[in-house]
Amino acid sequence: MKKEKNNTKQQEYKSDKSEELLLKVSEPSVAYGSRQYSYADYLTWTDDTMREIIDGVVYAFSAPLLKHARATGNLFAKAWSHINRRKGKCEIFTAPFDVRLPVNGETDDDKIYNVVQPDICVICDPSKLDKKGCIGAPDLVVEVISPSTGKRDMNEKFSLYEKAGVGEYWIVYPNDDSVTVFLMQKNGKFNNGTTYEVIYGAKKVPVKTLKGLSIDLEELFKD
Repeated sequence: MKKEKNNTKQQEYKSDKSEELLLKVSEPSVAYGSRQYSYADYLTWTDDTMREIIDGVVYAFSAPLLKHARATGNLFAKAWSHINRRKGKCEIFTAPFDVRLPVNGETDDDKIYNVVQPDICVICDPSKLDKKGCIGAPDLVVEVISPSTGKRDMNEKFSLYEKAGVGEYWIVYPNDDSVTVFLMQKNGKFNNGTTYEVIYGAKKVPVKTLKGLSIDLEELFKD
């Protein structure tokens, strides 16, 4: 795909960047058998393994690399400061933080087959928060690409967040100093996504969920 030198560009979801990344990432093997697992099962696991459940399938993942952690921390700090300064109703959370995404309105633990830990999420509806975390779609979800989660962030999680009705989904590529933002449309689908890349002169990425906030890419990816 030939890239044009402008501040933003539209891209199809499965872009050259996505295809290239899929050749590099590898997911940890899942050894939990073939049955569906629920949030009730998830609550019984007491070891230190980090896991998510998507459509009843268990996925393990590893701790983030340094550049991943820095990008997550920089973005969280900027958004938290904006929310705190404006004293709005939205709250921001960073992993580990359980987000349960039930299907058909099911709320019982043994009926929920999707529980994820986004790198960052913003919830503006306080009724979605309880002592266990969030139940229902966040307004904004941010996933920072890493070798142990990249394929899942762009495929299974993309589909899950779209189906759940997440309003804004960011995929952050710390190794490429770029961000792709997907916005929910009236038809219940994400748009094709807008990619912002430092190399092509992009400076700021607007955050639709948090009015008045833009993320400076050079600050986001600074070492």
